[in-house]
Amino acid sequence: MEWQGGRRSENVEDAPRAGGFGRPLAFGGGAVGIIGAILFYLLTGQVPDVQQMPAPGQVSPQAERPRTAAEQQQREFVSVVLASTEDTWSAVLPQQARVQYVPPRLTLFQEAVESACGFAQSAMGPFYCPPDQRVYLDLGFFDQLSRMGAPGEFARAYVVAHEVGHHVQNLLGIEGRVAAMRRAVGSREDSNALSVLTELQADCYSGVWAHHANAHFQSTGKAQLIQPGDIESGLAAAASVGDDRLQRQSRGYVMPESFTHGSSAQRVGWFKTGMQTGELRACDTFGKAGVRL
Repeated sequence: MEWQGGRRSENVEDAPRAGGFGRPLAFGGGAVGIIGAILFYLLTGQVPDVQQMPAPGQVSPQAERPRTAAEQQQREFVSVVLASTEDTWSAVLPQQARVQYVPPRLTLFQEAVESACGFAQSAMGPFYCPPDQRVYLDLGFFDQLSRMGAPGEFARAYVVAHEVGHHVQNLLGIEGRVAAMRRAVGSREDSNALSVLTELQADCYSGVWAHHANAHFQSTGKAQLIQPGDIESGLAAAASVGDDRLQRQSRGYVMPESFTHGSSAQRVGWFKTGMQTGELRACDTFGKAGVRL
């Protein structure tokens, strides 16, 4: 990706950074801690060293360490990608949905962070929190993505664009309607199925961003943001975080009824749909599955 000359977003901020790398991962006893432990196992195939996590607000601050040159470059990269999503959705959302785009904030953290959605561990991966309209990202996830078979800058850009896709869902009212439906369904399998459709739509929205990103970048007189070969990197990222692949790596077998994000093939397919069409209406994963929101 040719991102160095791009505009930096003003919506990137740093959570207080803590030292102490190499400590065992600590997970709380609540739902967030349990989910974090499960996701850590799915991603790594290892059982985390579980410790009791202090309640939010009771975590002792630790000495901050300076950001390395590599981390600072990654921060700047994320800022450029976020700015690109801002430029894309500020044009696309009013034009295609008649909704004004309000960009999210993106919080970079290390190890753990407290959000409006609860106290979260890095092992949970990047996430979007609807109540505070923020994307949360530990830059260490990019290294994990490389180990999972999706190296490269565009794979990392896809991660940011996917989480911003959830923000678009929130602005369109989709997130709220799906949350209400998930509370109303009678089984975990049905709830998981709605989660899959939500995640696949965010994949499609990240493809919509990829479709429009170059046109806007070139209109500023800059080189193409997305270079030949970058798309393959994005597709590899989508495939690497498919539920089927993660389960096969960690368990040796696949349980489709437990999927919450979709299979590798589904994620790649919906990313391609958004990228090829550039249209929000092409990303109706719910309608495709016969679900009315």
